[in-house]
Amino acid sequence: MQPEHPALLKKATHFFPFPSTTLNLNNTQPHDNLIASTMTYTNRVRAGALIFIGTAWFLMGIIISEALYPNYHVTQMISDLGVGSTAIIFNSAIFGFGLLLIAAAYLLHTAGINRWFFILLTLIGLGAAGVGIFPENIVIPHSICAITVFVCGGMCAILGYRIFRAPWSWISPVLGVITLVAVVLLGMKIYLGLSAGGMERIIAYPLIIWALGTGVYLMATEQV
Repeated sequence: MQPEHPALLKKATHFFPFPSTTLNLNNTQPHDNLIASTMTYTNRVRAGALIFIGTAWFLMGIIISEALYPNYHVTQMISDLGVGSTAIIFNSAIFGFGLLLIAAAYLLHTAGINRWFFILLTLIGLGAAGVGIFPENIVIPHSICAITVFVCGGMCAILGYRIFRAPWSWISPVLGVITLVAVVLLGMKIYLGLSAGGMERIIAYPLIIWALGTGVYLMATEQV
């Protein structure tokens, strides 16, 4: 039996832009097997899932570490969580976050993503993994890795205006600008009453929001 309004059905499928997805209009297969047999995931979608999982893991690592760290306050630096009783939780979370970003960058590279986006995302992953390997008491390598994450993260988010579709192409660069402005303020020790730890969060949290949003965006659409 053919659908009564094929034009409307075609238009409706526009709102479900999953890659390599087809609908069995004749319903010749059992319902339980329909989705599995007609849907496949591209490397772009897989990359989005890795970015989302890695970022969620990192965010939960921060939250749990802050709760467990003795007398911790948000005015302290985030990297304080990587030394002491919460070191294993925080360092493993940010290290895993970095590895998943590197894997996602590779998948996006194979999918033909913008070369600079691939490079910046890879550097973010390497920097994050480095922060997990070198806690803040190993000052020089830790600082280099943290700065790499912050600067490359802000630049990558700004580059999103050329990579993504609206409205994410509008939101992404705003988050990147907030991050880079906060990096400059932190470097100049201008904390605006937030303390060093508070200003560092103005750097880190927009990047976390950006990574979560980018992961969802890549999972939801084939076209970047």
